[in-house]
Amino acid sequence: MNLTDITPAIALTPLDGRYHSATAPLVEYLSEPALNRERMRVEVEWMILLANGFEGNGNQPVVEGVKPFSEAEIAFLRAIPENFGAEGIARHAAHEAVTHHDVKAVEYYIDDQIDLAAARLGADTQLNDRIKTLVHFACTSEDINNLSIARCVKNAMEQVWTPAFEAIVDHLAGKAEEYRDMPLLSLTHGQPATPTTLGKELAVYVYRLNRQLKHIKGQEYLGKINGATGTFGAHLAACPDVDWIAVSREFVQNRMGLTWNPLTTQIESHDWQAELYSTVSHANRIMHNLCVDVWMYISRGVFAQVPVKGATGSSTMPHKVNPIRFENAEANFEISCSLLDTLSATLVESRWQRDLTDSTTQRNIGSALGYSLLALHNLLGGLGSIHPNQHVIQHELDTNWEVLGEPIQTAMRACELRGLPGMDKPYEKVKELMRGHEIGQADVERFIDQQAFDPETADRLKAFTPASYTGVASKLVDFAR
Repeated sequence: MNLTDITPAIALTPLDGRYHSATAPLVEYLSEPALNRERMRVEVEWMILLANGFEGNGNQPVVEGVKPFSEAEIAFLRAIPENFGAEGIARHAAHEAVTHHDVKAVEYYIDDQIDLAAARLGADTQLNDRIKTLVHFACTSEDINNLSIARCVKNAMEQVWTPAFEAIVDHLAGKAEEYRDMPLLSLTHGQPATPTTLGKELAVYVYRLNRQLKHIKGQEYLGKINGATGTFGAHLAACPDVDWIAVSREFVQNRMGLTWNPLTTQIESHDWQAELYSTVSHANRIMHNLCVDVWMYISRGVFAQVPVKGATGSSTMPHKVNPIRFENAEANFEISCSLLDTLSATLVESRWQRDLTDSTTQRNIGSALGYSLLALHNLLGGLGSIHPNQHVIQHELDTNWEVLGEPIQTAMRACELRGLPGMDKPYEKVKELMRGHEIGQADVERFIDQQAFDPETADRLKAFTPASYTGVASKLVDFAR
């Protein structure tokens, strides 16, 4: 039996198959039916504005010969997208099979619904064959598409992706606070270095991610409705006395909740999309860095993992508890970035007044954000399954007293600058004692005693241990928010 013969259809990508439960919330906003539903919302709201006007034109019909819709008629029109379900999806698909044009199929679907109005609203309703002319009035498909896509992406970001991202930031912020005083041996170039605190290292990520979150929350979502080449040509030909610029601004800003773009070709220029996807890609890469860091902390023993009951780490090595959540997140962040980077690079270009490359490219927005959402899901699960191994952390600190070479040689420099004799070549002296050697507390104290420190400085340096030499790392956590 061919797998293609099985119903319901088997998913081709893991986003809609293996990982569907993690990515399903995006279906409400970034699937093909979600886009068609949003197109219907745009179409019917445009009809309502043309019939009922707005404050700027005295709430009079924009198009001559159309009477204002009643409250019942407005409710009927607005119910068309809200009731767009399985039956509606099939009906729209049937229209598209004939038209080979998804937006025209939306127009015909709305016409079908208007045919039902008289039975529900009475024979005298204005929603009849004549009013079908108002559907898609003076619009090019891209008028509908750009507004619909902007609203779909805006809602997907605000309702799904950003809350998942904020959950990561909030979790890290809580752990940064919890571990702000927990000393940790740093490694620079993979070698022991000046100690820090675990909380401060997590706070670094909180600070980085919060910057991207600020950009995402301040993102503009632009839209336009101005005709085939952005000139309002058809609008003026049909209704020359209407201030179509004012109508367009009213519709985009106040009815669609977007930022009005007054200057476009046939398409909205997609610069806002490039900005958004670049920011999300940047955030992905920061979190990818976090995944790698945590993976290495686990490998080093700094973090211990909580085994999932009944789970298998290896089919042949029963003892394994692998950091698969972080590995999964890494891979999906990478796939997401590749798609987001392609979207950012491709969408900002269009041949003259229009070509169709943006249309097929934008059908992958759901996948780009879906792989990121899947990565967020795995990263949060991974972060929730680890905890510091204080025994390993303390052992690393206790066996690396050479990291105190930095404060000693820096104190010697300060003493030399104050004129204290015998403090020349401090770096070289400390380097000779400590570089490439295993030393302990006694070696450090002996070296301090051999120098001509004043008593106060000598006592201060002797009080240091690798665990206490963390500077103001704990205080720096406060800057993460």
